[in-house]
Amino acid sequence: MKTGLKILLCFFLLISCSEEQIDEGGTGSVKGRVVDARNYAPIENARVSSSPTSSTVFSDKDGYFLLENVPVGKYSFQAQKDGFIARFQPGTIEKDIPIQIIFELEVSTANNKPPTIPVLTAPANNAVGQALSLDLTWTATDEESDPLTYTVTVKNGTTDEVKTYSDLKATTLNITGLKYSTKYYWQVSANDGINKPTNSVTNSFTTLAFPNPRYLYVKKVKTNNVIYTADEAGNELQLSSAEVNSYRPRKNLSINKIAYISSDGSANQIFTMNPDGTGVRKVTNAIPIAGFNMEHVNYCWSTNGSQLIYPSFDKLYRINADGSGLVQLFKTPNGKFISECEWSQDGTLIVLKVNDSSGYNVEIYVIKTNGQVQYTVLSGELGAASGVDISIDNKKIVYTRDISGFENANYRRLDSRIFIYTVATNTSAELNAGKENGFNDLDVKFSPNEAKVIFVNTSNDGLSAKTIQTANTTGDDDGRATLFQNASMPDWK
Repeated sequence: MKTGLKILLCFFLLISCSEEQIDEGGTGSVKGRVVDARNYAPIENARVSSSPTSSTVFSDKDGYFLLENVPVGKYSFQAQKDGFIARFQPGTIEKDIPIQIIFELEVSTANNKPPTIPVLTAPANNAVGQALSLDLTWTATDEESDPLTYTVTVKNGTTDEVKTYSDLKATTLNITGLKYSTKYYWQVSANDGINKPTNSVTNSFTTLAFPNPRYLYVKKVKTNNVIYTADEAGNELQLSSAEVNSYRPRKNLSINKIAYISSDGSANQIFTMNPDGTGVRKVTNAIPIAGFNMEHVNYCWSTNGSQLIYPSFDKLYRINADGSGLVQLFKTPNGKFISECEWSQDGTLIVLKVNDSSGYNVEIYVIKTNGQVQYTVLSGELGAASGVDISIDNKKIVYTRDISGFENANYRRLDSRIFIYTVATNTSAELNAGKENGFNDLDVKFSPNEAKVIFVNTSNDGLSAKTIQTANTTGDDDGRATLFQNASMPDWK
């Protein structure tokens, strides 16, 4: 009998230890709200209760709840709902004093599924001729109806520039400022805030063709030369990557291709590409283009675009545009390096500019394609010369020459001016183009109609920015005009 009483006594003691006793000296209330911890959206029909148990209520459509007539004492309050992790908050109820509690419920990931993989709907994959401002659209769903946010990544296929648009709630993104003739790649990521984001496939589209791209030139981007094209309104388009040194663009209208020089390991090779920068193809290989200073080395297309001629030190080569048929056309008789060559429109003559290994002792002369020298344009002058071109009728040759005669190890020029040589009279005359003192005119070419010349103008300090300018071939002082700033190596078709 005594043993049974002891057991009963211990049972009541155990109960008294498991719960704090409620002080029955009055009641209070608890009011509060249940929200989603991710975005603080209200959670409806969440079950709110207390321990020790007093009463249980459910949150309304705005997440609010009210527990009334809760006896005075210390409690642990709980909010729970399927799909969320239950949350506990301590609270002390005092007589006739309401307390407030906010429950921020985390989503339970145990059975939550990630969003479906986004489906890219527009523009269609590999679509062409797309506007420079357009809508990217996609679809995605979530089985638990979790709110989704999206991240869209867009990459410029020419420049490799990547733009990221984050925290999007709609399934449409309007993007602007796209470039002409450019292939873009895009991908969408969907995030429910619970699981790892799901990623779509990567689609591509190409924008409208660049309108009337008559000019080609080069700009410095960091340490590399980068090729650009532009129209007469000044709209420009980057054609080559800033990660590779590419320069001396030359366009051929017959086949609508652009040739250029680019670094290829330790050598410099000639490549071709489409007018929008796509379709890159290597032309030279075994014998690269080479000279005393690659910034001052040039090459030329044949008129029909089937072949190119280019120098490699003291030799001149011809090669087919597909890289086949390499032949040596000419070798300088005195070992001088060939720096520039220009092929006449009718294919019968080639203008060469040769110099020593320092760029001086310049000669400009004209040969036939069989290597026979026809006549000399320039010889025996001190200083540098550069930029040669021949008129369509083979009657005039334009070039630039530093009349100061200055020579130094840095190949600095002090007063480089434009000259036009007339074959019939065997004379060169300076073009009165209104050049300022202290500046150089360099890299001259005839315009397509030969009414103008296009050239590079820059300070003779050798450090200042370069500009591309034009001038009338009549020698009109007022005809000089600037086309492009911070640019060089022009080509005008």
